[in-house]
Amino acid sequence: MNERQNIPPGPGLLNQCEDNWHTEMGAIFFGERAVLRGKDIFEAYSNHRWLEFMVSAVTGRESKKTARLIEAMWVICSSYPDPRLWNNRIAALGGTTRTTGALAINAGSAVSEATIYGLKTSKGAIDLLHRFKKELDFGASLEELIHNELKQYRVVWGYGRPLASGDERVAPLMKFAKSIDCGTGPFVKLAFEIGDYLSDTRYKYQINISAVVAALMADEGLSTNEFYYLSSLSFVGGMFPCYIDAINHPEGTLFPLSTGRINYIGAPTDKNWLPGDNQ
Repeated sequence: MNERQNIPPGPGLLNQCEDNWHTEMGAIFFGERAVLRGKDIFEAYSNHRWLEFMVSAVTGRESKKTARLIEAMWVICSSYPDPRLWNNRIAALGGTTRTTGALAINAGSAVSEATIYGLKTSKGAIDLLHRFKKELDFGASLEELIHNELKQYRVVWGYGRPLASGDERVAPLMKFAKSIDCGTGPFVKLAFEIGDYLSDTRYKYQINISAVVAALMADEGLSTNEFYYLSSLSFVGGMFPCYIDAINHPEGTLFPLSTGRINYIGAPTDKNWLPGDNQ
């Protein structure tokens, strides 16, 4: 543990930190080398794929299989070039207003923290699976755990879907996972057991891709936060095409809305609302 963690907040701690940063994570030595977790990046990582490097950076462990599985997840589950999707729309709006690509993509990534269908759903799903697995190992029943979850949170993360009853991504992702000898671990088994139980209740919830992705990553040994960090860029593959498409269309033409379609019920205003949908 860093010895500074034992120093109470205040001038003493700030004096300890002035002009220096104690870390075992990494650093660059200009004109010489760059280091990550004690390894020379040029020597140890130059032949790594980018996602392999990311897994090492986030977890401190190396796994080509985990990295390949994450790549497949991003392609199969979250990189859809459709500007109607909430975070893609932000990126496309950046294109139609002629902002830069970096600003547009970062804005889209920021709103990917959505609670209902974004990163918080995925983080909630893996947290649930870790909690349930621990409780089941101590003798709890799955039915009891699900009922308590619904009672306390009114949701079971990773189950149900806002726009459709089923999830078309589950089958292709599981097919790929099994092709690289993944998808048969205890967390995947638990995830589908929860789905089977919920689908037979009055809620009729079916498993969605968040639970499947979370289970696969839990079986790869990722913690809740490690999974969250490695998921944070998972949508950008769909954002770039939406931004590029919008920037190649006339400025300001992404999903315009005529004032005649606005049902204004607020305070009196001098604004002239044009009648009709075609104005």
